[in-house]
Amino acid sequence: MPNVFLVRHGRTAANASGVLAGWTPGVVLDEKGREQAVIAGGRLIPVPLVAIVTSPLERTRETTEALNAARETPVAVHVDERVGECKYGDWTNQPLKTLSKDPLWKVVQGHPSAAVFPGGEGLAEMSQRAVGAVRDWNARLSAEHGDDVSYAVVSHGDVIKAIVADALGMHLDAFQRISIDPCSVTVIRYTELRPFVLKTNDTGSDLSGFAPAPKKGRVSRKKASSDAAIGGGAGSTGRG
Repeated sequence: MPNVFLVRHGRTAANASGVLAGWTPGVVLDEKGREQAVIAGGRLIPVPLVAIVTSPLERTRETTEALNAARETPVAVHVDERVGECKYGDWTNQPLKTLSKDPLWKVVQGHPSAAVFPGGEGLAEMSQRAVGAVRDWNARLSAEHGDDVSYAVVSHGDVIKAIVADALGMHLDAFQRISIDPCSVTVIRYTELRPFVLKTNDTGSDLSGFAPAPKKGRVSRKKASSDAAIGGGAGSTGRG
């Protein structure tokens, strides 16, 4: 089953100033964000991605372009609204310091599965569509490229947190325990029995371990196991 590389978009001026951008058009990467995207693209060069699935918003599209620009051969890009930002409704474009005084803020922090943004959607609804999108892309890209496939999803902080929480078997009410920084890379390997979360919120480690091992003769790559290593094993890499 696939290795999914979840990449949050680079920093924007809204991020830097503490404003909830949501689906506001025209929110693009700032200078720091563009630098972050270039670095993330370089880190992902060794990973044999077959595709990039991106949110339709400008900041994720820019980040996707930087990831692809780093590659010797650009990969196919698929735009999927299901991995787009949460629809924050009336909260959109509001300063976080103002929103923190809204009674809904405490629900978002302590009981996010019950949080529904006025004029927008609920966090549970966002989680369901995002997790469904990843499952669908797992099936589609595995059918096209084989079980041992790697692809990237370029998305947003809360969306990636929801996908990680699902992979960890966590209730959505615990997803605020997860941090996802701009242009961080989170890696989840999906198998028949369970997902394995291999990296979260990673902004600096070497990702070359997820490159396929050199083939020797006619030996095929071993299918990724659904079994967890008792005692912890020798460490996880991208090699099945």
